[in-house]
Amino acid sequence: MTTFPPNTKFKYPWRKYQKRVLSELDTHLQDNHLHIIAPPGSGKTVLGLETVLRLNQATLILAPTLAVRNQWIDRFCELFLQTTVIPAWISRDIRKPNFLTVATYQGLHMACSGLTEDLEEDTSDDDAIDLTNLSVIANLLIEQGIKTIVVDEAHHLKNQWWETLTQLKERLQPVIVGLTATPPYDVTVKEWQRYLALNGPVDAEISVPELVIEGDLCPHQDLVYFSLPTQEESKDINAYKDKIEGLFQAIKSDEQLLAVIRNHPAWLKPDENLDWIYSNIEVYSAFIIFLTENKIKIPSAHLDIIDEDKPIIPPLDYAWTEVLLNYYLLDDKKQFTAYKSHRDQLESKLRRAGTIAHKRVNLTTNQNIDKLLASGINKLNSVKDIVDYEYQALKSDLRLVVLTDYIRKEFYVKSSENRTELDKIGALPIFEKIRRACQPEIKIGLLTGSLVLLPKTCLSIFIEKTKVSGLNNVSYSEVPFDNNFISISLTAKLKNHIVRIVTELFTAGQIEVLIGTKALLGEGWDAPCINSLILASFVGSFVSSNQMRGRSIRIEKGNPSKTANIWHLACLDPSVGTGGNDIEMLRRRFKNFVGVSLEEAGGIENGLSRMSLPDAFNRGELAESLNSNAKKQAGDRNDLSQQWQTALQKGVRLTEEIRIPFGEPREYSRVQSLYFNKTIAYASSSLIAGVIGFGTEAIQMLYNAADNIESYQELKNTLTILGGTGFLVFGRQTLKTIKLSIKHRDIAKDVWNISQALLQTLVDEKIVQTNPIDLDIISYKDKQGAIYCYLDGGSTFEKSVFINALTEIVKPVENPRYIIVRKNKFWGLYKQKDFHAVPEIFGINKKAALRFIENWQNKVGSCELIFTRTPKGRKLLLQSRVQSLAAGLKNRPERVNKWV
Repeated sequence: MTTFPPNTKFKYPWRKYQKRVLSELDTHLQDNHLHIIAPPGSGKTVLGLETVLRLNQATLILAPTLAVRNQWIDRFCELFLQTTVIPAWISRDIRKPNFLTVATYQGLHMACSGLTEDLEEDTSDDDAIDLTNLSVIANLLIEQGIKTIVVDEAHHLKNQWWETLTQLKERLQPVIVGLTATPPYDVTVKEWQRYLALNGPVDAEISVPELVIEGDLCPHQDLVYFSLPTQEESKDINAYKDKIEGLFQAIKSDEQLLAVIRNHPAWLKPDENLDWIYSNIEVYSAFIIFLTENKIKIPSAHLDIIDEDKPIIPPLDYAWTEVLLNYYLLDDKKQFTAYKSHRDQLESKLRRAGTIAHKRVNLTTNQNIDKLLASGINKLNSVKDIVDYEYQALKSDLRLVVLTDYIRKEFYVKSSENRTELDKIGALPIFEKIRRACQPEIKIGLLTGSLVLLPKTCLSIFIEKTKVSGLNNVSYSEVPFDNNFISISLTAKLKNHIVRIVTELFTAGQIEVLIGTKALLGEGWDAPCINSLILASFVGSFVSSNQMRGRSIRIEKGNPSKTANIWHLACLDPSVGTGGNDIEMLRRRFKNFVGVSLEEAGGIENGLSRMSLPDAFNRGELAESLNSNAKKQAGDRNDLSQQWQTALQKGVRLTEEIRIPFGEPREYSRVQSLYFNKTIAYASSSLIAGVIGFGTEAIQMLYNAADNIESYQELKNTLTILGGTGFLVFGRQTLKTIKLSIKHRDIAKDVWNISQALLQTLVDEKIVQTNPIDLDIISYKDKQGAIYCYLDGGSTFEKSVFINALTEIVKPVENPRYIIVRKNKFWGLYKQKDFHAVPEIFGINKKAALRFIENWQNKVGSCELIFTRTPKGRKLLLQSRVQSLAAGLKNRPERVNKWV
């Protein structure tokens, strides 16, 4: 077989963006690469299959998981061959390739490493490829005539797998079709270049808003449902926090620790230990902070090193204590042999408290507390509340899926009643919670790799579907504790069909609430009917959570009004202002989720900030109020489509921007009012009132002194004395006003100028190759005082490089090879010294760094370039890091995606 069967054809019309890509296919394939970026639900798989069909040659398709591998085969059979029977010329075995071979990256690496098939699940990044085995596999593929390789989500590969795939590509010289939903824009330049070397340059990128516009994804909204720890969980959390606070208070005043620092060579003779100080800036900073906390004056020798007479020293907190303890107890044991007894006692105390894990002291977080919050039992009540609410709203139209991490089969009992305490999160406890507590008419099912429970009402239809699939005599039994449900006996053959059959039952409404594990349904599963999804998973990574979320936002044929709610569960820790680890997990997730903002402006962007949540979560009663608002949003499905339409009209494309938050602890509008309005207004009023008052008094003085003034010189002297006194009284306040105005000046122009210098250097260094005429820098400020900046025009990679570099420049200095020292002066009255890192992309090359400085001087102003690997450079780097102590307490720059 050398070509696909002549009647192979996609059976549906193409979507707009698919048509566009396919119409330009010849152009894209001129370099033997097609590289497409598009989110889940956009039809990447069928686009890849059509490309394979048009190339019409033997093909190898590589997928990240077994489920996705099977999806490729199922989609091709259903949508192109229009059959449920897999033809013999399609192979799943990389060792026995055929005209179309579909395998996993892991399976390929395993075969090329000489590992047996049984070990596929256990292969690791350390399994090196064997060139002999690689040659065998490559020759098998060459003999089969493989000329096309499809790589699906290739950027998630382990390093050794990259090597396998790269060598295979070199030997076969195939056409590469690269498809991904999550391009690795946040990696290093080297990693990005490796990614492009495999996939080729990006040919087309499709965003979620574009797909909603074209009707390829449905309007959807992320919602957060909050719970609180149970009384027992709160007791454990508070007991742990009390223990840690007691430890912290004891450590703060530990006389031995004070002696350790004061007798440290770097503290006794800083000039002789500059190399240590420069190499251990964080530890040195922790020394200063700890001593300051104990009211010990910093010696002038140290002030000279950091070049600050009155440095801003942050208070000692858990994070700085961790730095100090990690150095003292774990990182430099040889240095402190004289304190062995004290160190052993302190380390033992910390270990007993559970604050040492993975060879690090950690006071700020605790794995046990994080796990307790992540698996908080009250999340079961959250699931129950959401299911009840969504069923009340949609009734039999509800198609709700709950995805979680574990099955928890221990909650399946053989007795006639199941009264097992539901004290863990998992598929079966969730099933039980809904079965016991929700409305009895809700049709619920459970689908996992080893346990399947279905409503008895759908048994006959289930049996019919198994027979159509060639499965006879399927075994099942009643659930012992509820005869309204049946348990399906999973044979090896049935396992290959069970997901598809249960999905068909779910689509048809025989099941309205389906509970499953993310391992089985999180990636590669397709059920467009889903209109509500509950993510009861502990996973915060983008790849996994984005794949799970993508299950629900697909359109459903015959249901043009479909909308979807995606529910995220969070257990609050009221004792922590930030809300605890669950909120941090949501922040990680939402960095990559784009949707309609719930803020008043109602734009489209990523990040948890679009959920309009409070800044602090230290009040337990907040949960009820926030959940009430979430339900209101969830019930507004008719308005959701309009929200998307309104938001879409505000832009034309999704753009990655840098966001530099307003750096004051008070909100921007108050500070702006204080410094720019009230300060100036009050100063002016005081000055006018003072001049009037002083003028009246001066006139009186002049009148009284008139008899004694006998010459013009005496009059002049009197006026000079009065004027000087007036300046001393009122001039100081005027200068203070000017100084405040300068300090809190609008820095949006600075950011724009810096961005211009950066872009010019990127163009000069040929990192950005788009014609500069087609590029523009956009910079603006929002109502909260945050500054946004992005590159308008250019490729996706060029925009990402720009944002990466700008982030390095504006964030607190860490440890770059070069820094920029910028000194500002206002009428000689106010000086300000700023430090900026030269981005790594320029810092690796002195010529590039010098070119950047030249552009900086032209666009921004005078500055000095300092190489930090010299004594002078180390000292300036230390000064910049000390400045960053205070800066570290403020919000740092972040990358955001906005529809503009």
